[in-house]
Amino acid sequence: MPVNSISQENTILVVDDTPTNLQVLFDLLSEQGYRVAIAKNGETALQRLQSSQPNLILLDVMMPGIDGFETCHRLKANPATHDIPVIFMTALSDSVDKVKGLSLGAVDYITKPIQHEEVLARIRVHLQLRNAIRMMEQRTNEVNQALESLMQAQLHLVQGEKMSALGQLVAGIAHEINNPVNFIHGNLIYVKEYTQHLLEFVQLYQKHYPNPVDEIRKRAEDLDLEFLQGDLVKILGSMAMGSDRIRNIVLSLRNFSRLDESELKPVDIHVGIDSTLVILQHRLKAKRDFPTIQVIKDYEQLPEVKCYPSQLNQVFMNILSNAIDALEESAIASPSITIRTSAIETNWVKVSIADNGVGIPEPIRCKLFDPFFTTKPVGKGTGLGLSISYQIVTEKHRGKIEFHSTVGQGTEFVIQIPMQGLKTVT
Repeated sequence: MPVNSISQENTILVVDDTPTNLQVLFDLLSEQGYRVAIAKNGETALQRLQSSQPNLILLDVMMPGIDGFETCHRLKANPATHDIPVIFMTALSDSVDKVKGLSLGAVDYITKPIQHEEVLARIRVHLQLRNAIRMMEQRTNEVNQALESLMQAQLHLVQGEKMSALGQLVAGIAHEINNPVNFIHGNLIYVKEYTQHLLEFVQLYQKHYPNPVDEIRKRAEDLDLEFLQGDLVKILGSMAMGSDRIRNIVLSLRNFSRLDESELKPVDIHVGIDSTLVILQHRLKAKRDFPTIQVIKDYEQLPEVKCYPSQLNQVFMNILSNAIDALEESAIASPSITIRTSAIETNWVKVSIADNGVGIPEPIRCKLFDPFFTTKPVGKGTGLGLSISYQIVTEKHRGKIEFHSTVGQGTEFVIQIPMQGLKTVT
């Protein structure tokens, strides 16, 4: 960059209690095209800096009132002025004073009597250095913004991949399980009917031929025919219940993913919550070293909410999964999750999911929605669940998500979704 260009872009503040020195420096710097401001003491310099800031300060060490060292100390203690380069001017040659000045944040020293070429050379170097630093900071900010955009794009990609994988899972279940289960479930009606007819026929035979031949009597005893007749009906009932259970699980998976409902549409959010609970049922059951997690539902009657169903269900899944993780880690005797829904006036629906675990420590609460932040062991958590949930609620649904936590008592996440005015977000 040409010298003249540098000069025209920079203002230099000269602080000295000697009028002659001020005049000499004013004339020298003005001739080089610099804008020059002057102050006769440290107090005046600090006052000037409140209204305008120079690009560099030439600061005399020995001044009445507060000296140059104290002035420099106050400059560097102020966040608004701490990055302005300071060059001390002094007749002192003691290296201790120079070390003191440099330790306070000064970038250089000029020894009096002032040598013009030396002054200009040092000023030029430090202005160029400051401009380079500012340019580097600007580039760093641009890189940070690009990184943030990249991370947001990655979140979108991860969310899309997760929902795509879930969609493939549901499609596989529908193809491989749903059809044969429906076949079994439909034929169980006829099997039960045919079995009932056969049992009635056996009973009719026993009624009219109470004394069968020895071979039939012995075979009936070996089979425990009376027990078989009663238990067969029970087995068929259990099979019907089992097929119903499988069909309900498949239906819950469909409701959870809602692959055919990628656009905004009114839905019953209770169905989404309940479907998520069905998918997580295996994690709620008692284990060898941990009791059953009790789920308490406190649902108010709500209107249908216009939302992106599959994405909102993903939020429920992330928060409920984290609550289960927290309860398992806390190892409390009576773990529970309480889910409450309510309408806030006529414009919002609120969903609260609370656990009675150990709570979230204060130092990490501010990072909870940060991408890739996780407290889970390597391989168990990616740090994306809550970040994606925050994005889905706040950006896609124009809603709110917050949490309240008390160490030793538990954590509550509160989701609020507007019922009106939600627009499609691309």
